[in-house]
Amino acid sequence: MTDIPMLLEDYLNYMETIKGVSPNTVKEYFLDLRTFFRFIKQRYKLVEQDLKFDDINISDVDLDLISKLGIQDLHAYISYADKKRENNNYTKSRKVASLRSFFDYLYSKVNLIDKNPAEALEFPKKENRHPVYLTLEQSESLLNNVLENKNEEYRKRDYAIIMLFLNCGLRLSELASIDIDKIKDNDTLSVIGKGNKERTIFLNEACVSAIKDYLEIRPQNSKDSKAMFISKRKNRMSNRAIQHMIDRYLEKSGLDPSIYSTHKLRHTAATLMYKYGNVDIRALQEILGHESVSTTQIYTHIDDDRLRDAIKSNPLSNRVGGN
Repeated sequence: MTDIPMLLEDYLNYMETIKGVSPNTVKEYFLDLRTFFRFIKQRYKLVEQDLKFDDINISDVDLDLISKLGIQDLHAYISYADKKRENNNYTKSRKVASLRSFFDYLYSKVNLIDKNPAEALEFPKKENRHPVYLTLEQSESLLNNVLENKNEEYRKRDYAIIMLFLNCGLRLSELASIDIDKIKDNDTLSVIGKGNKERTIFLNEACVSAIKDYLEIRPQNSKDSKAMFISKRKNRMSNRAIQHMIDRYLEKSGLDPSIYSTHKLRHTAATLMYKYGNVDIRALQEILGHESVSTTQIYTHIDDDRLRDAIKSNPLSNRVGGN
């Protein structure tokens, strides 16, 4: 992060070190706010008209400029994100969240501004975004393709990774950071999720078996003795290495890696649990590590047949005729 105003740098440091927000989320806040300040400099004619938007330097943004901003400027920015950048409602909502968080910090936490212009900033109306996921048949096909790998170490490693994704709904960063000593009593796993929060994952028989098979042949001369999953170079597998590995198996299974990803495998685990396991929405929230149950509720829209059956199961459903 270069050419960053001190006010913004202080805010991002506060979010990461005090609030415990993940580095990835902090980066998203930075990118959203950089775009916002570039827009503001353009709106207030503080840069040459022909200067490319991405070349606008925000390092000179100071408290004087920020103090001038009102709700109209924020509305104008969201309108710009919608019309010029063609952001969808999800992305616009994230930009609203970034603005609200930043101005709340300046107003409530460090008392640098007299009014909070983002206090009345509303989130755009939500679209009904149904999660993208693999069907049960596609999931089994993906696992079968892993089993065709001739290299025993990679076959067992990759099978265990994908098995954990499909059964436990882990985030990519959570899976990459698994340490061997985080497995307790053979069937529970501790992971560090968003906001640096630790949660316990209960492993089913398939996961326990896959991990056991891999650990029997896991390289003993790895550079990271704690890391569960080891790369070709004997390091802990990175997020990118895991993503690339998944992409290869997706392609072999006839699935488009630009549509499906490790995050879609997380969606798949949640969907399969909700669809076939009669999992309570609160239990699913706990398993996935969602802070709010509203995030988990996207999975309640995926199974119309189940909802139809639920209505039919009402004991009054057979009471036909009102005479």
